[in-house]
Amino acid sequence: MKDNERDVSQDSLSDGPPSGSRRTFFKTAGAAVIAAPVMLTSSKSEAQVVPPPIGPSPATTPWAESLPNAFDLMQKADLFTDPNRIPQGEANDYYDECGRNNHQRWNEFFYGPVLNNDPDAGPVDQVDLYELKVKEVSHVFHPDYPAQPVWNYVGKNIIGQDYYNPTFVARYGRPVIVRLHNELPQNHVGFGTPEISMHLHNLHTPSESDGFPGDYFSPVKAGPTLNKPGKFKDQFYPNIYAGFDEFPKGPGNPVGGDSREALGTLWYHDHTLDFTAANASRGLAGFYLLFDALDTGNENDPSPALKLPSYPYDYPLAFQDKRFDASGVQIFDQIDPEGTFGDKITVNGKIEPLLNVARRKYRLRLLNAGPSRFYEFYLVNAAGVVQTFDYISNDGNLLPAPLRNQTRVRLGVAERGDIVVDFSRYPLNTELYLVNRLVQTTTRGPGAVVAPGERVLKMVVNRAAVDNSLVPNTLRPIRRPTADEIAEAPVRAWSFNRTNGLWTINGKLVNVKSAGAHIEASSAEIWDLSNPNGGWSHPIHIHFEEGHILQRFRNGVQVAVPPHERGRKDVYVLGPNERIRLFMRFRDFPGKYVMHCHNMIHEDHAMMVRWDIEPQ
Repeated sequence: MKDNERDVSQDSLSDGPPSGSRRTFFKTAGAAVIAAPVMLTSSKSEAQVVPPPIGPSPATTPWAESLPNAFDLMQKADLFTDPNRIPQGEANDYYDECGRNNHQRWNEFFYGPVLNNDPDAGPVDQVDLYELKVKEVSHVFHPDYPAQPVWNYVGKNIIGQDYYNPTFVARYGRPVIVRLHNELPQNHVGFGTPEISMHLHNLHTPSESDGFPGDYFSPVKAGPTLNKPGKFKDQFYPNIYAGFDEFPKGPGNPVGGDSREALGTLWYHDHTLDFTAANASRGLAGFYLLFDALDTGNENDPSPALKLPSYPYDYPLAFQDKRFDASGVQIFDQIDPEGTFGDKITVNGKIEPLLNVARRKYRLRLLNAGPSRFYEFYLVNAAGVVQTFDYISNDGNLLPAPLRNQTRVRLGVAERGDIVVDFSRYPLNTELYLVNRLVQTTTRGPGAVVAPGERVLKMVVNRAAVDNSLVPNTLRPIRRPTADEIAEAPVRAWSFNRTNGLWTINGKLVNVKSAGAHIEASSAEIWDLSNPNGGWSHPIHIHFEEGHILQRFRNGVQVAVPPHERGRKDVYVLGPNERIRLFMRFRDFPGKYVMHCHNMIHEDHAMMVRWDIEPQ
């Protein structure tokens, strides 16, 4: 399908005949030609032509399976055993690495062009090394459904067992290199494509390791922005604060950058051009948790540590909407620009699971992992009475102060919300439920909030535990743009439209080989994002940098920015007829990045734009 995409441009898409590119097909023929979409399953059966409407997923018995009490810890990898494949700054394409660009600023983090772990050979590089193999594995979403092939990132836990979609635990000031192998079956059956490009959302990462959509690879294919195929790719994550040039590394700043720019809850997922929704929905997503001297990851650390609830009481929860056929096998339509709306909600890959919790405080990291459903979560007791919690972080950014006694968390696709729930308020054997009250029936966007909602996760307080954690009144300070910075910043407008049945930005489809904006490094701009239509919502994600919402408008009238959006963000939900003005800085790593609707179905159908940071 992708063979012709290397040389495709927007101009040729307008005038040329249909090609192997799905986007060319839509541009030429229009989405309206699809009367009976090809519905691909993840089973070994062949693709089925299924006339709409799609039937509901089969019923499932709730709370039939338990989540683990804590996530596994990840084992580091030894990438020094093969002398020809030791991680290095330049692409190692002679020894099977794909043709990526060279790692930026490598010599500012490591002593030589190739990593060294031998003290007899010179200074030892300080880095954490990991290895992920992207593979097809068997998975059970629910005991009522059959085991079926899914695609996962496979690492190792600390006792050497396979660890599916592992949770990374990293620290600012300690670089990470992840060797990503593509071992997907090239002759696979079902939805998705066996090329990969892993995006770590939204780390301050050099562009060659950002998971750019055109940087997809396999042993036999390379995306239009790579030089050649390969069996693996080394992803370099410096784990520095944004503002590395403005706030240089030194004795008083051992990490480098502005610590007010720290992120905490990140996630990684596949970002292959045209197939993000299909590949991520098929299973390619996981968490990356990042700590520093303030948010240390240890509630027993002394001041200035915040002492927030820590492992194993720091618990990430990823929510995905999925659809299953009558036999319980996942289906997804990667052709129709309306996609497939999921009527089953998985929590960490399981439908209606149970989580046993201790009678103490927990930090719950909630992630909407897509592909297209919005959520408004409430915590309720067995009688349906809404419970309160502290809201401490949005989009991975700690708020300046916790929002106390909150009752809901609303998440568009890719948004994150960290909350602290104090389960010590409840007697042992208390049952609590996380419910979604946001009604949604299509991939276009949500409807009304309706009680009592759908219960997606059951929690039972089943044991006692020591609790040394706090939720202090002050969390992380924030650097807001000054009045002078706002006044001096140029304004760049982006309109997210439905054009001739296709999803566009400023009326155009994405072209990953051509930038829609060229931005000077170390500059700042105001980006004006608008959704001039009334029929759908767009959660807009800007790679690489966080932004500050300055103003929100609905139907042309300015409205208040909600308290949880007054910190730094990387996803900005544009509801029908909404507009947002936000302040952005562009720093440290030049190169190619993207902005797109994170309704993954919209982004796969071309609602994305490349923008480049140009070196000074």
